[in-house]
Amino acid sequence: MLSSKLKKYNLILASGSPRRQQFLKDLKLDFTIDVREIEEVYPEELKGNEITDFLAELKASAFKNLNKNDILITSDTIVWMENNAIGKPKDRNDAIKIFKKLSGKKHQVITSICIKTSNKTNIINDTTDVYFKVLSDEEIEFYIDNFHPYDKAGGYGIQDWIGYIGVEKIEGSFFNVMGLPVHKLYTELSKF
Repeated sequence: MLSSKLKKYNLILASGSPRRQQFLKDLKLDFTIDVREIEEVYPEELKGNEITDFLAELKASAFKNLNKNDILITSDTIVWMENNAIGKPKDRNDAIKIFKKLSGKKHQVITSICIKTSNKTNIINDTTDVYFKVLSDEEIEFYIDNFHPYDKAGGYGIQDWIGYIGVEKIEGSFFNVMGLPVHKLYTELSKF
């Protein structure tokens, strides 16, 4: 199994996301959490997975001196719709605006993972198409007022109430929408 294969490595997850942390726990991996503050700014000409690739690598660049047996994992997720990145809502009004934009339409959730060691950096990404039904104002406001949309790209967690009632279908990885394409991470870590 992967956990025994990685025994001689020090796995570092550079993410404060409880969902990403839970995924690694569910894979039965031993890891430490080390989150470094970086300003998540990217060149405006970047599109789609270029943005998440850039930000995942930027987060990894905060770790200068990795030991020989360290494996660092960083990640970034965006919602991509109509050629625009939709990040985390700034406030309630921004969250309402985002949900009105997502309502009744398809968008993409793109996540990139950067796996960095002392001698190499590898970036992988995944894209999932998500289709929302038309959301009523009452549904939007109920979700925003009763859940935590402010720490998630696009303002929603597919595993939350809004995912139960609002997502008509997805094409691609469900876990990618939650913030980590676990199947791809597992494949990459299996190569060590």
